[in-house]
Amino acid sequence: MTDLQNTWLPEFEADFPDLEVDFLGQVASTAETARSIARGLGIGMLGVFLILSFQFRSYIETVIVMLAIPLALIGSIWGHVLMGYDISMPSLIGAASLAGIVVNNSILLMQYINKFRLEGAETIVSAGKASRARTRPIFISTTTTIAGMVPLLLETSAQAASIIPLVISLVFGLSMSTSLVLLALPSLYVILDDIGATGFKKGHH
Repeated sequence: MTDLQNTWLPEFEADFPDLEVDFLGQVASTAETARSIARGLGIGMLGVFLILSFQFRSYIETVIVMLAIPLALIGSIWGHVLMGYDISMPSLIGAASLAGIVVNNSILLMQYINKFRLEGAETIVSAGKASRARTRPIFISTTTTIAGMVPLLLETSAQAASIIPLVISLVFGLSMSTSLVLLALPSLYVILDDIGATGFKKGHH
């Protein structure tokens, strides 16, 4: 669709300036669905941001927690590349569904960091202890979720073809997010705390 608009359409309109070209039917319906998903994802992320802001009483910590979402989207994109699938409507639905799933691990990790800091540990020690404390439960929950979806990922029937891109988004997005959250989130927290961006004070949380 985009390639058609970028290559053929400008040349056609130049040759026939009196004609008006419009895309309707399935193309228009797909575009509207994509816009609807984007709006829904935006509203959902705003809701998550507001809820987490009340929970942590810190915009910086909320942003760190929500870092899991773009990490998951990166995983979804690479999953499609590795599996040889184009990004389609089911892919977008799967990617949008990830937003509410992957932040759970980040929330618990951030709570553990704050817990250890309130106990008097240094920032870098708190981040390390939180990452170690959450590695096993996060790994187990993620592994069981992925294991439940792998049979769909390996399905070759025509009936399953339409949902495989959705499963790819979920499996690879969850894998990438889980792997990087345990490393990237604590590291980012330590860096931001070093420059005084977290504004952490004992008794604040």
